[in-house]
Formats: sequence, C-alpha cells, structure tokens
Amino acid sequence: MAGLIIINRPLSILLYVLATAGAAAAATSPTPANATSDEEYWAERAAEARATNLAAYVSDPVAAANSFNKETLRATSRRSLRRSKYQGPCVATNPIDRCWRCRADWATNRKRLARCARGFGHSTAGGAAGKIYVVTDGSDDEMIIPKKGTLRYAAIQGRPLWITFARDMVVRLRQELIVSANKTIDGRGAQVHIVGAQITLQSVSHVIIHNVHIHHSVPHSGGMIRDSKTHYGFRTASDGDGISVLSSSNVWIDHVSMYRCSDGLIDVVNGSTAITVSNSHFTKHDHVMLFGASNDNPQDAAMQVTVAFNHFGKGLVQRMPRCRYGFFHVVNNDYTHWQMYAIGGNNNPTIISQGNRFIAPDDPNAKEVTKREYTPYSEYKEWVWKSQGDVMMNGAFFNESGGQNERKYDQFDFIPARHGSYVGQLTKFAGTLNCHVGKPC
Repeated sequence: MAGLIIINRPLSILLYVLATAGAAAAATSPTPANATSDEEYWAERAAEARATNLAAYVSDPVAAANSFNKETLRATSRRSLRRSKYQGPCVATNPIDRCWRCRADWATNRKRLARCARGFGHSTAGGAAGKIYVVTDGSDDEMIIPKKGTLRYAAIQGRPLWITFARDMVVRLRQELIVSANKTIDGRGAQVHIVGAQITLQSVSHVIIHNVHIHHSVPHSGGMIRDSKTHYGFRTASDGDGISVLSSSNVWIDHVSMYRCSDGLIDVVNGSTAITVSNSHFTKHDHVMLFGASNDNPQDAAMQVTVAFNHFGKGLVQRMPRCRYGFFHVVNNDYTHWQMYAIGGNNNPTIISQGNRFIAPDDPNAKEVTKREYTPYSEYKEWVWKSQGDVMMNGAFFNESGGQNERKYDQFDFIPARHGSYVGQLTKFAGTLNCHVGKPC
C-alpha cells in the first residue's frame, strides 16, 4: 500500500496556463497549494469510491454464500470429480472454469470471461465494455508519460480496456502500477510475469486480473507516477505487495500464480468490498493475504470477500487470509502447507470456512488452522468462525466460535459446499494456465 499526494498536471496548453496561474496565486497562502489540491482531489475520489462500494455491498451475505455453494454443487458431479484419470480441461473443474475453459474459442471471445466471476465479486465486469488493447512492450521506463504499447500505458487509460499480451514477456515494473477502473489484465495465450513492484487498485471498481504470474515485488521510494490519463502525482513509498486493493469494489483475481513479494501477496483494505480471489496458486511467502489493515478502520466492516478454489502451497507461513471486521467466505481451497497458521483475524470478522482441505504441518505447535490475533477468549468467543465440510488432516483442527451469535448464524443457515474431500480435483488447475489459441485452456 502507498500514500498518494497528487499534483494536477493538465495535458492541454490552455489548462496548463490556468493551472499555473492558480498555483502562482496560491503561493501567497501559508498552506502549500498542491497539498490543498491533493486533499480536495482525493477526498472527492474517496467519496466516489465509498458510494460505489456501498452499492456493491450485499445486505445478506449468507444468501450470497449459499448461492455460490448451490452453483458449485450443480456444476460439479461426484462422478466427474471421482475420475482418477484426467481426460481433458472439462474434467474435475469448478463452476468458474466451466463457464469458459472448455471453449476452444476463448481467444476470439475473451470477454466471455467477465460472465464467469462468482462469489462476492460476481458482478465484476473489468474492461468488458471496452476495446482489446494488446501490450507489445514489456518495458516500464516512463512513469509520467508511459510509452504506448506498455502495460502502464494501458492501465492508466480513462476508458474501459481489455488488456492482453502479444507474446510471452516479463514486465519489470520500476514503480507501483496504478490501475484505473474498468480494466481487465488478461494473460491468456502468453506466459506473462509481472515483477519488480506492486499492482495498486486505489478507489476504483471493476478490475479483473487473470492468468498472470506476479512475484518479486519490492518496496520503492515513490516519486512522480501517473495514476490516470489526466493526473499524476508524487507517490510515497510502496510496500512491495503483489496486489494492493484500497477503497475499491468489484475486483476479481483469478488464475494468478504469486510468490516472493516483499510484503503481502494480496492486501484488501480501506473499505474495499465485493472481492473474489479464485483459482490461484500461492507459494513461498510469509504474509499471504491481509483483509483489513488496521483496527482503527471500522469501514472494513463492509468488506465482503470470497476465497475459493485456490491452492495454498509450499513455503507459506501465515495469513491465508488474516481478516479484520467484514464477512469472509473461504470455500473449497486446498491448504497443503503452512508454518504458523492458515486463517486468522481480529476485530470480530465473520469467517465461514466450507469444504476446504487443511493438511497441518508436522510441527505439533502449528496444528491449529485458526488464530485470533491479540484477542482473549472472553472477547472472541462471540465471533462467528464456522467450519463446515472441511477435511482436517495430519492433526489439523479448526477452533470454531459463535456463542450467542449462533442465533444469527446457525449451521443450518448455510447450504453445505462441495465437501473438502473433493478439493484436490476442484483446485487441480489452480494458478496460471498454459492456454493455446484454438484449444480449450
């Protein structure tokens, strides 16, 4: 995550003259002109984001979770899931993949993917309303006037875009990549690695990140970086997350492979909501996912996130995810490795764990799936943390809680997910896919 100070830099000569005159007039003020401009600009952006996020909030999250489970049960038959021999891309898959992966025309009908989101991020359209933009240049040399053909150039455009890649490439970000609203980053048909700095979604909506490798993001000291076609400003230091989502809604992260970033792999904070993280593969990292950054940020009570069909693999330590406030549906994921714990949180998050497989490490002190951070039992006993249909292996156990809240969230309120015994098949293709034009992925 990073703070932002924006200095308005209009592109036309006329607006430049007007802005210069305004800055000169304001120079006599004891308050720096650009600091005041920053505050007003980002206050407006924040207000717009709050309104958008509120519209994306689901008033009945239990119904939303049940709808997800019902669709999964319909889309996956026990017979197909039990087949021991893989016979093609349509075998042993999940409802998200069944929506598009078995179609040989995915390359000529890429935007069909936007129909396939499920969970709390199900309405995410990405750049479906826009044209396809092909990235031809993996460089990232200019932060203020990005070069045409680069990912940064496409990401800051003010119109919807469906961004694809001309060939296999490594995009080496020199500073954080700030993605504007209504964008899809679609790596299908190429092996695309995004490295060097984090991808930031700040006060935006309708962003899809799909089928790319994201790794080795490191902190940067910041500087002048364009965040949209009409504005650039001075960014403070970025943390080196993989993907940082701030004050945003309708975000879908699907079929990504992520590892070895300096901070979190995925952070969702500052009142973001309507998020789905699905079909992804996470390895070789400490702090995997943080949903809610601060105890002093009660706006995160509106956060609603679905974590589904992911594989949490080798070399992971903790936070898969760690949650504050909000409602989190963690369903049909495969947890094959952790060193400290899998799912944690504080400040009364609601965590519904359904149909996951948890394989505990051999360490006798790390068998518990759950961890309440800095919270005594007298407080967390009322938090709603439920496990239903999960498979516990090698001594793993889930410490449920609920207390009087059972009257609000009883186990019978939830439709069971596909049982955790099927998770190995449901997550068989987690991570980036090797898609070839004219063939199913």
